[in-house]
Amino acid sequence: MVKRVFVVLLGLLGAAACADQRSHSQAVYMLVDTSGTYAAEVKKAQVIVNYLLGTLQPGDSLAVARVRSRSFSEKDIIAKATFDDRPSQANVQKRAFREQFDKFVRTVSGSAYTDITGGMIQGAMFLNETGAGKKTILIFSDMQEELDKETIRNFPIKMNGIRVVAVNVVKLKTDNIDPRKYMGRLEAWQKRVEAAGATEWRVINDIERLDALLKS
Repeated sequence: MVKRVFVVLLGLLGAAACADQRSHSQAVYMLVDTSGTYAAEVKKAQVIVNYLLGTLQPGDSLAVARVRSRSFSEKDIIAKATFDDRPSQANVQKRAFREQFDKFVRTVSGSAYTDITGGMIQGAMFLNETGAGKKTILIFSDMQEELDKETIRNFPIKMNGIRVVAVNVVKLKTDNIDPRKYMGRLEAWQKRVEAAGATEWRVINDIERLDALLKS
């Protein structure tokens, strides 16, 4: 499934470069869920990060941050870079980026809660600061947000000019019992993201089903 995700991401990133003539640069902020059982999926995220490093061009920006109990913090950014116009320097940046994320994968520990909203707010701030013509948040998560009693996230958020793509949204055991929970979770996120002003909401899981949708 990871290879299929690559094909869709390539199409999305390629379309992004053509869609905005004001700026050819783009910025991607990837959120990696490290909570509960989903922490076991992190190695798949490692492959996607390597793919992004091979795809993004000089002048583009990339950041990867973890989603944990509270994620509205720059301290949760694992690695970030705006790639130099000089190919040799950009390659140095990408190698360093890959090493930072690989180290994270080797040492990652799970968290008790899942603050997806906080991570999205932090991501939007990063993307807006880059000034990129196309901005994307990738969320590598089961999209099951769980907050402690003290964390406040039930307020409107702003995602204007940002595309949001949920990747590798695995099904929980409770989803297998009642599929309405899975579909309802994704619908709720779509409504929230669209209400926040995002330019697009996507879920990438099955390339065969998504291919026709992406070409429409």
